[in-house]
Amino acid sequence: MRKITFVFIIVLGYIANAQTGIIKGLVVDKQSESPLPGATIELLNVEQAIGVITDIDGYFTLENVPLGRQMIRVSYIGFESITIPNIVVTSGKDAAVNVALIEAFDRLDEVIITSETGKAQAINKLTSVSARQFGVEEVTRFSGGRSDVGRLAANFAGVSSPDDSRNDIVIRGNSPVGLLWRLEGVPIPSPNHYSTLGTTGGPVSALNPNLLKNSDFITSAFPAEYGNAIGGVFDLGFRKGNIDDYEYTGQVGIFTGVEAMAEGPLGKNNGSFLVAGRYSLVSLLGIGAGGTSATPNYYDVSFNVDFGKSKLGNFSLFGIIGFSDIEFLGDDIDEDDLFAAEDENSKADSGFGVIGLKHQINIGSSSFLRTTVAGSFATNEFRADRFIEKNTPQERIIKYTEADNTESRFTFSTLFNSKLSSKSTLRTGVLVENFGIESIARDRTKQPDNDGDGDPDLFTFTDIDENLSIIQPYIQGQFRLTEKLTLNAGLHGQYSTLNEQFVFEPRAGLSYKVNQNHRFSFGYGLHHQPVPLPLLFLNEDVNGELVQTNLDLDFVRSNHYVLGYDVRISKGWRGKVEVYYQDVSKAAVEPFSSSYSSLTEGADFGFENDRVSLVNEGTGFNQGIELTLEKFFSDGYYGLLTTSLFESKYEGSDGIERNTPFNNGYVANLLAGKEFTIGKTKKDVLFFDTKLTVSGGRYFTPVNLEASQSAGFQVLREDLAFSEQNDAYFRWDVKFGYKINSKSKKRSHQFYVDLQNVTNNENIFTRRYNRLTNQVDQVDQIGFFPDFGYRFQF
Repeated sequence: MRKITFVFIIVLGYIANAQTGIIKGLVVDKQSESPLPGATIELLNVEQAIGVITDIDGYFTLENVPLGRQMIRVSYIGFESITIPNIVVTSGKDAAVNVALIEAFDRLDEVIITSETGKAQAINKLTSVSARQFGVEEVTRFSGGRSDVGRLAANFAGVSSPDDSRNDIVIRGNSPVGLLWRLEGVPIPSPNHYSTLGTTGGPVSALNPNLLKNSDFITSAFPAEYGNAIGGVFDLGFRKGNIDDYEYTGQVGIFTGVEAMAEGPLGKNNGSFLVAGRYSLVSLLGIGAGGTSATPNYYDVSFNVDFGKSKLGNFSLFGIIGFSDIEFLGDDIDEDDLFAAEDENSKADSGFGVIGLKHQINIGSSSFLRTTVAGSFATNEFRADRFIEKNTPQERIIKYTEADNTESRFTFSTLFNSKLSSKSTLRTGVLVENFGIESIARDRTKQPDNDGDGDPDLFTFTDIDENLSIIQPYIQGQFRLTEKLTLNAGLHGQYSTLNEQFVFEPRAGLSYKVNQNHRFSFGYGLHHQPVPLPLLFLNEDVNGELVQTNLDLDFVRSNHYVLGYDVRISKGWRGKVEVYYQDVSKAAVEPFSSSYSSLTEGADFGFENDRVSLVNEGTGFNQGIELTLEKFFSDGYYGLLTTSLFESKYEGSDGIERNTPFNNGYVANLLAGKEFTIGKTKKDVLFFDTKLTVSGGRYFTPVNLEASQSAGFQVLREDLAFSEQNDAYFRWDVKFGYKINSKSKKRSHQFYVDLQNVTNNENIFTRRYNRLTNQVDQVDQIGFFPDFGYRFQF
């Protein structure tokens, strides 16, 4: 359909050869997602008044916009108008903004109600507590973030990172395995390079932030459409490519690698394509990075193809694929290497991919049906050959550990959303996931020498080729009881074909908006999640026969309770306080008196392989208070202070209450940044960002040195599980750079240097038994590390 743009305010003047850019986007009804033709968009705080209205499909293009950070107001008769600040306009790329307006409680035909918007509120309208949105600028802006979504989230209240070498995140004391990753509405495997079966993090992210649109991060009491998680949710989406012009980006960075990206229009119905590929820079340079002297090799490709609007609705095709490998040679490994040992040669390979087709069609003016089908896979292989009696005449090498895991997944998701009135919205749907798991894993650790060859036997602790399905129906609604009071309520169901278990999960959230500056909220949710797959399929030797004795384990169960208070302190400033309590039951523990619990697993590359015949009798709890003080970017600067005081405890089958390894006690982050406009036209930008993080040390289980020396491998004091605590964590990062907007052409450049851990603080990574020295070594996390980046857009 031909795009018609009506200019309602004529630009008063135009200076020849002035540097300007473009803001474009789409305006929809937030409840029904129907386009709003005729909505008004105004550019604020500029000398020359500029404005447009949306076309019949809800699209707009605002031209001749001065470069820099701009603010727009979007309004529509009978809807609450909003202002959107901090839109970055450059000469090398059009700024894209998608806007969702809320219909006024009592629809007014001539009066427009005005409110402000920001990243404080989630995109998903059915969230009441513990949620916020984030965009690509935050992912790439903050110092020390490595353009990584997971590391970005570690800056938010209630979130911490277990160590610097991986991007696992601990949410309110929960193990990282409690996190759900979603892309375009469907669950996906861990989107990280060097990820392993059952984990949710990795050393390097495979998510390219340049493709992300504003997305949600939820830390508790999730709405009913989210299931199979007890810790948190990343609800991500890919943006559309430019529907009018072709644009290109070239980029290089230590961790992000060498990147090329292209986007542009496709067809005649506002279709577009967006594709990007990255390859590791450290591999090209042949150097180590991120805590090891070995050279990591990784690459990924991401894409989103939107076929535009048609009579059959809107179709889009999206996907990511990435592969990684690394080889460690014992003779080249330092004793403080974070990933490898001096007496082993090892190699790790991994792959990850997802491809999906999404369809959405409007049904009338107030409803839509969205359906997504997707396929995904995650693979990892690992082999370690160990030197026996190294550096002696009897030195030999044997295969010590090997693993080959593949998870394939087919996903079907459909939801129906209907805006019943300005006061109520209903959403219902179902998610079906079919998993294919192939895994074989062998290891000699803790094994006897039954064959008499002088070495521990190579025991097969996993050997499976299984299929299982998880089906999740749900229904939820939003009810605006009064102009100030909103109820979000729903019911989620979860069924597993593995043990034929079905659970119902009520969810509810209540929000009371006192006025534009004050809001109180409450949230509750019951959530379930299976124990990690590597634990489910472990073999146990029962009278000489290998039996999978964990298959009948039930879902781990968790209740979330949250109270929140949001305050708009002044223009651009907001504060937030949340108090939460989470009880956990039916965690997997051993059938005899033991300190073990599945709640302590998940912040590393693997899981313990001798935890068999487990039972669902473990418990735990997390409780805490969080404070956020935030200055959104305006007047050339921003600031963010987050503080969390919390407690995370668990009980194994011995009935003793212990710290979880994630019970840091406190975490605080202070981030700030400033931009200076320079040059004759004040269009170039010099920027500075900094981040300071402090937290309590992680709890750990001490090594039993005498037993380890006798056994020849690490033995822990499990009777003292997580009884000792590392020293407090401290890290200071500093980032500075320069943005250049071309004076004569549609081009822009950006350079930055990111100095991570500038004080070279020796934060403790772990204490582990050294088989060569027969002593316990302290291994520190990554010290001072400089990162850099360059971006060219045209």
